[in-house]
Amino acid sequence: MTLPASYRPRDVPTDPGVYRFRDAQGRVLYVGKAKNLRARLSSYFQDPSRLHPRTRTLVTTASSVQWTVVANEVEALSLEYTWIKEFSPRFNVVFRDDKSYPYLAVSMGEEYPRVQVMRGELRKGTRYFGPYTHAWAIRETMDLLLRVFPVRSCSMGVFRRARSSGRPCLLGYIDKCSAPCVGRITPAAHRALAEDLCAFMNGDAARFISRLEQQMLAAADAQDYERAGRLRDDVAALRRVMGRNAVVLPDGTEADVYALATDELQASVQVFHVRQGRIRGQRGWVTDRGDDATEGELIERLLVQVYGGRTQGDGGDAIPREILVPHLPDDVEAVTAWLRAARGGRVSIRVPRRGDKRALMDTVHENARQALAAEKLRRGADLATRSRALEELQRHLGLPDPPLRIECYDISHTGGTLQVGSMVVFEDGLAKKRDYRTFNVRGPHGDGARDDTEALAEVLTRRFERASRGPAPASGPADDVVERESFSYDPGLLVIDGGLPQVNVAARTLADLGVDVPVVSLAKRLEEVWVPGEEFPVVLPRGSEALHLLQRVRDEAHRFAITRHRQRRTKAMTASVLDSLPGIGPARAKALLQHFGSVRNLRQADEEAIARVPGIGPALAHQIARRLAEG
Repeated sequence: MTLPASYRPRDVPTDPGVYRFRDAQGRVLYVGKAKNLRARLSSYFQDPSRLHPRTRTLVTTASSVQWTVVANEVEALSLEYTWIKEFSPRFNVVFRDDKSYPYLAVSMGEEYPRVQVMRGELRKGTRYFGPYTHAWAIRETMDLLLRVFPVRSCSMGVFRRARSSGRPCLLGYIDKCSAPCVGRITPAAHRALAEDLCAFMNGDAARFISRLEQQMLAAADAQDYERAGRLRDDVAALRRVMGRNAVVLPDGTEADVYALATDELQASVQVFHVRQGRIRGQRGWVTDRGDDATEGELIERLLVQVYGGRTQGDGGDAIPREILVPHLPDDVEAVTAWLRAARGGRVSIRVPRRGDKRALMDTVHENARQALAAEKLRRGADLATRSRALEELQRHLGLPDPPLRIECYDISHTGGTLQVGSMVVFEDGLAKKRDYRTFNVRGPHGDGARDDTEALAEVLTRRFERASRGPAPASGPADDVVERESFSYDPGLLVIDGGLPQVNVAARTLADLGVDVPVVSLAKRLEEVWVPGEEFPVVLPRGSEALHLLQRVRDEAHRFAITRHRQRRTKAMTASVLDSLPGIGPARAKALLQHFGSVRNLRQADEEAIARVPGIGPALAHQIARRLAEG
C-alpha cells in the first residue's frame, strides 16, 4: 500500500487537462479529465478516511500521477477517450459491449460498393445501419433488399475471379446482383444503386415504394404482366423490410435513446437506435463500476466511449441528430460541442420529460433494469461463482469455514409505525425461500420499538429463542415442523442491513443470548462491510464475487421487508376506512372486502351494488356510499 502523501504533486496548473494515475510498474490505473487540474487532483489527496472506498483504493494503489494540459474541455474529452481506449485502466468504467453486434454495411469507399453484414469496429468510408440484435434478421433484410437494389455483396476474391473468368456468380444469374464484375452495369450506375439502398435504409422508403408502384401500374397498362408481377413482389419486399421495425416516434425522428440501471457495483446500459421514427436496432451490456462516478459522469463517459472515433464519414447512423439520456452529462456543453464536431452537424443532448419520447425512455430503462437483474441471477446460478464467493467471504472476514448458510435481517417501517423485520436465508449461495420469515415488531410495551436498533434486537431475540426450542417432533402439525426447521440451524454468517450501530447491537444481542455466530453489516451507501467493535470497515475488492453475494442477500432482505410492510400498511388503511363507516362491524367489513376485493372498488360501486352484499340493506348502503363520497 502506498501513502498518497508520498507522491502528492506540487505546482499543479489550474488549466483544463487530462490526468493519469500509475502504479509502481508504470501501468495506467485511472484516466480522468478536469476543467481545473489543481482543484480536481487536490480532491484525491485529502484525508483518506473521507474518500469513497474505491477512490481510497485507487490512491493507495497508485505511485504517481501525471497530467497533460489542453486548450479547452472539448480537447480534454478527446484526449481522455484516446487514453482510455489505449490503456484500458482498471479503475475506469469502460462501456464495452458484452458481444459484437451485426450491422448492415455498405462500403461506399470502394470503386464498386459492397453490401454486407459486419461486426466489430466501424471503418471509415463505410455506411452502417443498425445494429441488429440477431444476425439472421439482418441477413433476411439484406436478401429482401437485393431484390430491389442488386448491389454487389461478394468478397473481393470472388469479384476478381468472376472478372477474370467473365462469368458472374449465382447471385448475378438470379438477378440479386447487377454483376459489375462482368460489365453488366457501369461503376457510376452501380454506385447510384448503392446510394439508393442507403437512402432507403435512412428512411426515404416512401419515395422508392411510390416509384415502384407507378412502374407496376405502367407495366400492367402495357399488359406486361410478368414485369408487373416482379415489381409487385419488389414492393412487397420493401414493405416487409419496413414492417420489421416498430414505429415509435414521428417520421423523421433520428435519435439514440439511452438508459442506465445502476447499483454500487455494476451499471447496465441499454440503447435503442431510432431512425425515421422506427427502432432500427437495440444494444445492451452490463459493466463493472470502477469508481464513485455520479449519474451525470457515467452518461458523459458512456457517450464519449460509444461515439469516440466516429466521424461524419462513417455514415448518417454513426451519430444521430438527437441523443436522449436519463441524466444530462456533467459537462453537457463540452460533450455537445465535441459530438457536433465529430458529426459535422447539429447534435442535441436532452432528457425527455413527457410524451412518446418519455414513454420510450421508460421502456429502455425497463430493459436495462431487467438486464442488471439477469446478470445478478446469472452470477448466483453459476456453481463455480457461488463457491468462489463463499471462499472469498471466508478469507476476507476471517471465518473458520465458508458460510454455507447466510441469514440477513432488515427493518422496514413508515415513520416508526407498523415496523416489520425480515429474515432471508441463502444456502450455498442460493436463496432458500421456504425459510424466509417476517416479524411484526411489538416493542417492549406493545406499541413498537423506539428505533431500528431496538427493533433489530427484538427480531434477533425472537429468532434465536425459537431456535433454542430445538426441532419440532415429526408427529406434530406440518406447519409447525416447517416453522421450527427454519430456525433450528445456526447460520454460518449473519448479515445486517445497516452500518456500525446496527452490527454492534446485533453482536450484543447474540452475546446476551449465548449465540456464537459471526455477524457483519453491509452499509448501502458505500457498500462497506462493518464488523462489531472495529473502527474501520472491511472494503471488499470491487467486482469480487463475495461483495456481489452480500449485495444480493442484503437487497433480498430489503425487498422482503418492504413487501411485508406494505401489506401491513394496506391492511391497516383498509381497516381504518371500514371502521369509520356507520353500522359496519368486523363481520360486515369482511363481507364488503370479500365482495369488492378492495376499498378502491368499494368507493367506485353504486348504492345498488353495495346493497346486494349480504347483511347490507338499502338504507345502510346509502349511508356507506355517502360517507365514502365525502372522503
